[in-house]
Amino acid sequence: MKKVIKRLLIFFVGIPAIVAIVLLFPHHNHLVLNLLVVTFSALGAVELSVMLAHKQLHISKAEAAIMGALPPLMMILNISFGFNPLLLPAVTAASVSWLLVSSIFFRGSTLDNFLNRFAAGCAVLLYPGMLLTWLVRMSHWEASGIIILVFLCTVFAGDSLAWATGKLLGKGNQGFIPVSPNKSIAGFIGGLIASTMVGAGTAVFWPEIFATQQSAILGIPVVAGSVLGLLTGTAAILGDLGESAIKRSSGSKDSGHIIPGRGGVLDSIDSISLAAPVFYIVFSLLFAQP
Repeated sequence: MKKVIKRLLIFFVGIPAIVAIVLLFPHHNHLVLNLLVVTFSALGAVELSVMLAHKQLHISKAEAAIMGALPPLMMILNISFGFNPLLLPAVTAASVSWLLVSSIFFRGSTLDNFLNRFAAGCAVLLYPGMLLTWLVRMSHWEASGIIILVFLCTVFAGDSLAWATGKLLGKGNQGFIPVSPNKSIAGFIGGLIASTMVGAGTAVFWPEIFATQQSAILGIPVVAGSVLGLLTGTAAILGDLGESAIKRSSGSKDSGHIIPGRGGVLDSIDSISLAAPVFYIVFSLLFAQP
């Protein structure tokens, strides 16, 4: 019962708060939202570093926070303030170089753990930070506020209906995915239906934004929107399962305890992280944007 109440609080308080941020603070290409992305990325990277440490893959929390924050922060500097787009790959290269050279003069047990530290550092640099840069990139589009909300609604609607249908219809069809045995086939189907409906509906209601590229059947807005929603919803589900695999491998029940009803930050952004690049790329391919 407590989990249900906490989920409802997130649904009726957390999601409206995010919508308000998107709509009320569009300045500098949604700078407020994107700084929130940087913060969540840094916290998620710290949580990941703690779970990696359970497998002897050690990197300091400070380094994890910096590496988690750098990719989306560099994208903000490019999108909102006109910095050179080479800044992101340059900082990425510098971060990897730091991991390579910062321990080469150490000896003994520290040197023995060189490869472990390097692997942990690359992991927190890529996940969730590098994936979340695609969410920041969405803010450079025209009508970016609506597009970002469509993306978030696609993920949130899929997650919410998956939970609801899993609760109502999931008995007897659970346990087919080892990393998340409580997930059900009914839940996955419900989530995909919700995401697909969001994609199709928004293409119909905002034809001026979702103007399709002229290409065969995908030139029909409702079809293109359905494909966008389906692929985004699929990526969101896989993102959730991927993070579940990390937790199960590390022996952790949750990535953290910051967010009531959700666990850690990484538990809340796992779906968004993997869905963001899929949404961005599919949207770019199917819909006409400058």
